[in-house]
Amino acid sequence: MEKITIGGKLIVPEVGLGCMRINSLGKKEANALILASLEAGGNFFDHADIYGGGEAESHFAGSVQMTSTLRDKMIIQTKCSIRPGVCYDFSKEHILASVDGSLKRLQTEYVDVLLLHRPDILMEPTEVAEAFVSLEKAGKVKYFGVSNQNSGQISLLNKYCNGRILINQLQLSITHCPIFDSGINVNMITDEAVVRESGIVDYCRLNDITMQAWSPFQYGFFEGVFLGNKLFQKLNAVIDRLADKYGVSANAIAIAWILRHPAKIQAIVGTTNKERLLNIYNAGKATITREEWYELYLAAGKQLP
Repeated sequence: MEKITIGGKLIVPEVGLGCMRINSLGKKEANALILASLEAGGNFFDHADIYGGGEAESHFAGSVQMTSTLRDKMIIQTKCSIRPGVCYDFSKEHILASVDGSLKRLQTEYVDVLLLHRPDILMEPTEVAEAFVSLEKAGKVKYFGVSNQNSGQISLLNKYCNGRILINQLQLSITHCPIFDSGINVNMITDEAVVRESGIVDYCRLNDITMQAWSPFQYGFFEGVFLGNKLFQKLNAVIDRLADKYGVSANAIAIAWILRHPAKIQAIVGTTNKERLLNIYNAGKATITREEWYELYLAAGKQLP
């Protein structure tokens, strides 16, 4: 796979494996998935403390029988701040405790990347900064980022965190791309023209913040996948034609659409199927043209003003 660089510091594959559902596999199957990913160059693994109530992290480490040699081959990212059904929590106490919990479950002394999962409207950025400095000095976290945040929220954090926010993970797919829609429909009186995300694409590019795309096959908010879905017959027809043209799978074309953007977005895919994952990792072989990118966008039911 092709590589991209996060913050000019961390070199990662352009597609990472999301591990939200890895505990749905038996340990033998999970081990096979992880090792196949590593063999294919997919050494980036995305976690969160809430995935499976923490079980996803434990299952990941237990399935591969984590050793220091194996750990050195991996780039592990995890997330914190969601207390399910209670609140979002960016307090220093919660961040530090969450990281310690993740390290224990992942059987590692450090994570490469920590993301703050959802915006905490009650955050004190000075507390976040103190937590980051503490984790960095202790060698528990190397790099930091956020998920699902707008440009103002990131700017506020970076003011106090000395520019440590290097990543913003956002929902993005061909069928769910409001972060692109508003940029295409500037100055139009349409729903697509409404700026819901504060111009986050341009902000991230201007500030060398890498965007990560989560749920790259979903439409809506976990309403289902668009691939093979009769609701998106026109889109699937274009995807299938391009898959045949480039000699890759349909899911690789869906990821290639994201990778084609010049912002160098890293796609995070959550499949638990080894063969499907390896097919997705071929996305870089399909360098779709500008015309094909827009053809896919239009086939998803979008319009150009």
